[in-house]
Amino acid sequence: MEKETSNILRKSIYTFFQSYQHLTTMAAILAFPYSSYLLLSQLFIPSSHVLPSIHCQLKAISQAMGFPLSSQYLFTLLISKLSQTISSSIFVLPFTFSFFLITKSYVFHLLNQQKPDLASVLSLYYKPLLVTHVCNFICLISANSTAFSLLFFAFNLFEGFGFSSSSQWILFVLVSGFLLYSFIVANAFIICNLALVSSAMEEHSGFLAILKACVLLRGRTLTGLTLAVVVNLALAAIEALFHCRVVRAYHGAGGLTGFPMALEGILIAYLYSVFVVVDTIVSFMFFKSCKTGWLIDQQGTCSYRIEIMEE
Repeated sequence: MEKETSNILRKSIYTFFQSYQHLTTMAAILAFPYSSYLLLSQLFIPSSHVLPSIHCQLKAISQAMGFPLSSQYLFTLLISKLSQTISSSIFVLPFTFSFFLITKSYVFHLLNQQKPDLASVLSLYYKPLLVTHVCNFICLISANSTAFSLLFFAFNLFEGFGFSSSSQWILFVLVSGFLLYSFIVANAFIICNLALVSSAMEEHSGFLAILKACVLLRGRTLTGLTLAVVVNLALAAIEALFHCRVVRAYHGAGGLTGFPMALEGILIAYLYSVFVVVDTIVSFMFFKSCKTGWLIDQQGTCSYRIEIMEE
């Protein structure tokens, strides 16, 4: 698994530098509005009414299902983080369905050994990606709902057996539930990314692309998780850099901004755009690896069946 992961990352970096001019100019520029608005949402979300409203709704649902939030710091932290993620997704949703998908379409078009042509990108790649991304959005909501339902079911089950009074058992359920939640959501995220590549490279989109991604991912979940962790850690590091260099300075200056701060924010947003492009390349290389492995498995299965028939 480690060898396969390192090979995919190495091929992705090599491909990035092979098409460096196109990927760092047109592709990064297409991703720049999405990246800049995603980073700027760190300024908008804390002062908006969306975050407190979502947090209160999630907390009310949790209390209605019988979870004692007041004594559980880990679960309260999970609710807060989930509220921030939902709020950020709502703010960036228009840019996700436009510039983000157009960037991915452009990169897939370029990686498919075709000359970069924005008109062809919009006509051939953007529409299936848009349909698949809408289906991905539904699947991610379903995955989060399923994970929360399992978490509450587990807690109520332990409470029914009389373990709710033991802080050790509650901590065990919380940690186990948090790991289960992370595993389910991470797998759904990997499948959705793979479905986007599948809809661009093959003639199907929507839920059919998601089913195809589930088939291709079989036996390669650990590789996909490792790649997702590596790329998302890099993106999270850039978000943290923007928060430290721009958001904190903005609030420290009482809302006053200057040209150096704005320039630094633009450079960080551009860096985030480049890593969005790199993430797309990694997803493409992972898809090719899964596709190759699936074809090899199919050939092996067919050969095995032929041998049985001959005997």
